[in-house]
Amino acid sequence: MANAEHVKLLGFWASPFVRRVEWALKLKGVDYEYIEEDIFNKSSQLLELNPVHKLVPVFVHGERVIAESFVVLEYIDETWKQCPLMPQDPHERAMARFWSKFVEEKILFASWKSMCSLGEEKEKAAKLTVDAVEKIEGELKGKRFFGGESIGYLDIAVGWMSYWLPIWEEVGSMKILDPLQFPALTSWMRNFLEHPVIKENLPPRDKMIIYFQKRSQEFSSRPRG
Repeated sequence: MANAEHVKLLGFWASPFVRRVEWALKLKGVDYEYIEEDIFNKSSQLLELNPVHKLVPVFVHGERVIAESFVVLEYIDETWKQCPLMPQDPHERAMARFWSKFVEEKILFASWKSMCSLGEEKEKAAKLTVDAVEKIEGELKGKRFFGGESIGYLDIAVGWMSYWLPIWEEVGSMKILDPLQFPALTSWMRNFLEHPVIKENLPPRDKMIIYFQKRSQEFSSRPRG
């Protein structure tokens, strides 16, 4: 059987893209081999398996190699049917993909830019992030998770917000997630982080602070062209 073949994941400990794949695998109870990559000195294995983007995560199932975390999530969900992540309704599936892409493009990239910028550029990126978070707040009102009462695809796709974003706020000395402004999102973050699978599979916070402080300093010191 295809789903009994060896599963391997190439990743990097601080990557939210890798972590979402691990969450999916663990929620479904799929055994896998994890290989930590040095993303600053990429291995020949990584370059061979993902020659197009040369990035993690790289997911290997038997002889099949898949890159891009959202694509990997859908592959996992379709291959291992237990604990389904995607909604059954076609419209709900489409909306899960829409909001996943929205959060990636409007919140992840903007909040990263705010953390790594200074002055007016930082303020502008932070405002764009807050504006986008307002849209997500509206989607969560009255819900425990995006999919209802249990963690689903969209929760996993945007789950990085619950852990990475507060760390980026601290590192970048910025305020995005105001609990008074975003009570539904604050409640979702708490529910998400309290789930046993998520709680037991988070990188150490202290180590994350140090790592992202270094990355932020590197980016902010680069000359602007």
